[in-house]
Amino acid sequence: MSELLNDSAEVIALSALNQYSYCPRRCALIFMDHEFVDNIHTQQGTAEHERADQTFHVCDSEGVRHEYALPVWSRHLGLSGRCDVVEFHSDGTVYPVEYKHGKKHKWLNDDLQLAAQALCLEEMLNISIEHGAIFHKGSMHRREVTFTQELRKHVEETAAAIHGLLASEHLPPPINNQRCPECSLKETCLPAVVTDKARNRKAARELFEI
Repeated sequence: MSELLNDSAEVIALSALNQYSYCPRRCALIFMDHEFVDNIHTQQGTAEHERADQTFHVCDSEGVRHEYALPVWSRHLGLSGRCDVVEFHSDGTVYPVEYKHGKKHKWLNDDLQLAAQALCLEEMLNISIEHGAIFHKGSMHRREVTFTQELRKHVEETAAAIHGLLASEHLPPPINNQRCPECSLKETCLPAVVTDKARNRKAARELFEI
């Protein structure tokens, strides 16, 4: 994917990878149809990001520089956004940290977003980044993430899929599983209704097939 994008390709937000990995339809509703509705989970996440969303830097007692809300981008992947925190250590290590509401979920979307930040930093700074971390406010625990080749490939594939999705202007079908009940876009997406309609259309076609 060395030529993933051409010069006319749209730049997408880093957060789009998180949304797409969680649910392609949610990603399309937000970034294609510009739909967004707050609920208790999104409001808590916004509140917990308040400090990380303010651009400034501090140095701790060990000489580590912490850059907050650091803008990053990748021309290769067609991505741009901000890192919640990036630590710059005296030995040259660069370590991105993403803040997330709640505890670790079983889906890969948070890790994918963090890895995308690392790939942006690598391209910008011409360095290699092996690890980063996700700080889960629910458990007040920092969980380290290793940027394996598999995860890096997944970032590239997801970025390419999102570019294709936005270019197609086609709204994907709903997942309609355990992710849906707490989604802030549930009433816009209507996963159960859309799934039932699609199932009924399929049954009608099959009924009259010879």
